Amino acid sequence: MKALDRFVLKHFLGPFTLSFVLVMFVLLMQFLWKWVDVLVGKGLDWTVIAELMTYIGISLMPLALPLAMLLSTLMAMGNMGENNETLALKAAGVSLVRIMTPLFFAVVLLTVGAFFLSNNVVPYVNLKAYSLLYDVQQKRPELQIREGVFYNGIPNISLKIGSKDEKTNLLKRILIYNHKQASGNTDVTYADSGYMKITDDQRYLVVTLYNGNTYQDDKGSSNPQAYELKPFRHTYFAKNQIVVEINNYKFDRTNESLFKDSERMQNINQLVKSRDSLDKQRQYKVNMYLSGFLHTGYFRKANEIDTTFTTKKLEKLAVFESDSIYHAFDNQKKMQTIDNALSSAQSAQQYITANSWDLQTNTEQINRMGVEMNKKFTLSLAALLFFFIGAPLGAIIRKGGFGMPIVVSVLFFIAYYILSITGEKFAREGVWSIFAGTWFSSIILLVIGIFLSYKSMNESQMLSLDAYVQFFKRITKFKRG
Repeated sequence: MKALDRFVLKHFLGPFTLSFVLVMFVLLMQFLWKWVDVLVGKGLDWTVIAELMTYIGISLMPLALPLAMLLSTLMAMGNMGENNETLALKAAGVSLVRIMTPLFFAVVLLTVGAFFLSNNVVPYVNLKAYSLLYDVQQKRPELQIREGVFYNGIPNISLKIGSKDEKTNLLKRILIYNHKQASGNTDVTYADSGYMKITDDQRYLVVTLYNGNTYQDDKGSSNPQAYELKPFRHTYFAKNQIVVEINNYKFDRTNESLFKDSERMQNINQLVKSRDSLDKQRQYKVNMYLSGFLHTGYFRKANEIDTTFTTKKLEKLAVFESDSIYHAFDNQKKMQTIDNALSSAQSAQQYITANSWDLQTNTEQINRMGVEMNKKFTLSLAALLFFFIGAPLGAIIRKGGFGMPIVVSVLFFIAYYILSITGEKFAREGVWSIFAGTWFSSIILLVIGIFLSYKSMNESQMLSLDAYVQFFKRITKFKRG
């Protein structure tokens, strides 16, 4: 490696590492903000949270790489331009293309790595992450009983406490409504104090009560006037223990194979097979629905009508003249023909409506597979395309640091993201073709990259802040003069 290559790469690797870490942090915080209600308050072990964040972090790397690439190349070339290092190299006879050559090869390696990550690693970690996230969603929250408020998170139990000692976990003035019989508030227990504990296997809740009373109304007439005649039971206890079976408090892991058919959990080979399978299913459904439609409803021969005349007429006519055949009927047959036609048309419409949704769902699944398959290429290629935007733009602007590069990078990335999700949405809905929808944003980036590269090679000052400052200074001096 030549000294020039080491010099340029040294300017690039530092900003790239910092940018990549910063972007990953922002994306992870966005994920936490979105799922904070699911993760908090469920008593999850820290290892579960760490495992989930690791999976999510790996899955976000292909998305973070393009923005980090844009920001780092913009900073690297901007720093070199601001420190007049680019100018010195050009004065020594080194072209801008030669200066960016080591960056180009480094970006190509990162792009290939991003594609390998997106195709081979991300589907695996997506399967792990979203199956784990599903398990977290199914887990019930920890018992968070507040003073003076009824807690209904325990099956068939409604509970309220007067106060709680945070050091000893002693509960005071405990009121429990037992709704196991589903007969209203007919089983009430009040205790002076007590403790609550979940067993180690998190399958049962043990409630130990001290100095209390249980009031029970036996089933009887539902007539309010006969309320005083119902049997009533009152029991006093010095100590009583209630064991309640609880579900979904223990964190259980679901079989990951339940999620493997999602397009985000498959690589390109799996997506091709899944798409072909779905396409065959759709074609089979189309043939089946078409066969059923042609043999029933609107195209069915009306056997209840005498069609002797119609058949003879058709044998002589080269073209089916429906009007002349219809006018040959008497009024009764005309009315009967109209009624049958309306009934058949309505039946055909209902048949089409009932089956079109199934075909539309199948088509959307096929489109999603195609979009995901193309995204593995476009998202990886975006890093290379952003290089052709960031490097020339940095050479033109000649401003380093985090200020200007961050503003420009965020604006470009937001525009790219909006174009990407818009094109993918149109492709999934069938408005655009799969290729047009998924590659739309990449084509726009390519055009911008070619334009900026051309301008940077020709020493364009169109985006140079100093050029505009000097321009306004000249205007100001001209007006004063």
